[in-house]
Amino acid sequence: MVETLNPPQSSVLTAKDFSSDQEIRWCPGCGDYSILAQVQKVLPTLGIPKEQVVVISGIGCSSRFPYYMDTYGMHSIHGRATAIASGLKATRPELSIWIVSGDGDSLSIGGNHTIHLLRRNFDVNFLIFNNQIYGLTKGQYSPTSEVNKITKSTPMGSIDHPFNPLALAMGADASFVARSMDRDPKHLQAMLTRAHKHKGTSFLEIYQNCNIFNDGAFEIFTEKNTKANETLFLEHGKPLLFGATNNKGIRLDGLKPVVIDLDKGSTWSVSDCCVHDEQDLSKAQILVRMFDSPTHEDHLPRPFGVFYDVLRPCYEDMLKQQIEQAIKDKGVGDLNKLLSGREVWQID
Repeated sequence: MVETLNPPQSSVLTAKDFSSDQEIRWCPGCGDYSILAQVQKVLPTLGIPKEQVVVISGIGCSSRFPYYMDTYGMHSIHGRATAIASGLKATRPELSIWIVSGDGDSLSIGGNHTIHLLRRNFDVNFLIFNNQIYGLTKGQYSPTSEVNKITKSTPMGSIDHPFNPLALAMGADASFVARSMDRDPKHLQAMLTRAHKHKGTSFLEIYQNCNIFNDGAFEIFTEKNTKANETLFLEHGKPLLFGATNNKGIRLDGLKPVVIDLDKGSTWSVSDCCVHDEQDLSKAQILVRMFDSPTHEDHLPRPFGVFYDVLRPCYEDMLKQQIEQAIKDKGVGDLNKLLSGREVWQID
C-alpha cells in the first residue's frame, strides 16, 4: 500500500498548499527566495496531484529546497541528487520529480551524474541554481566562476576555465535546454511551466544572485538600465530581437552571430534577423555559445528562454517495455536462480 502525503484534494490548490511550516534559512535577499516562490506558484497550475510531487536536492544553499516544500522530498548526497532521482523515476514513473541543485553541486562533484541523467533522458525536471560561487561553504570559486575571480580559495584570481552549463547540457544530448533568472518572476514561471510540459529531462539553468559572496554577478542582465541591451529573450518562430525598442537583432554571418542595427535608416531590417527554432540543433548550439564577457569586442546579448526542445525516448519508458518484453518471452524470472549464477565452486 502506498502512503499518501495528504488525502485527495477536494479544492483547487494554491501556492500556500506547497509551502511547508519550516523556517526558511537563507540569507535575507538571497535569490533562492524568488525561485522558491515561483515554483510554489507554478505547481498548483500544473494539475499534478500533490502527493505525486517529489523534490530531490543534493548539498548546498539551494538544496534546502525540499524542507520548504510541502511535498515529498529528499535532501540527499552531494552531487548525487540526479542519481537518486533517476532511481526513483525508474521505479515510480508516475511521479513528478523536481531536482534542485547548485552550480557546485551539479557541475563539480556531481558533474558525472549530471551528464548521464541528460543522456538517459528520464522524464524529470532539473533546476540548476547558478550563482557562480560556493555559497554554503562561504565563498570559494565554483565551476562556473569567471577567470580571475578573487575568492577565499583563489586570492590571486581563479585560473580555471569556467563551465558553460547550457553548452555542457547540449554536449550531453539534453532534450530540453533553457535559461531564466531569479529577478524575472514572470519569465521564470513560464520556463518552469515549459520544463514540466516537456517529456524528458528538462535542464533549466537559473541565474541566482548570492548577495553575500557574489552579489551582482548577473546585475547586467537584471537592472533596468542595462537589461534591454544585454538580454535576448528567445521565442519560437520569432526573429532574434533585443534592445529597448527591439531596435537590434541577431544575424547569422555564416555560423557566426552578429549584432545588426534596426533603427530607422539602417541598411538592415527584421527580415535579416535569424529566426529562433527550438528544434534546430545547429542554431541551439550557436545560441548557447553566445556567452562572451561584457568587455568582449564582439559583444553579444545573453539569451534567455528555451534554446532546445525535442522529443526522444525516455529511459523509464524503455525500461518498462524491456521488462514487459522479457516477461512475455521468458516468463517471470527466478531471483534465487539468478543470484546463484551458472557456475558453482566447491571450497574444501
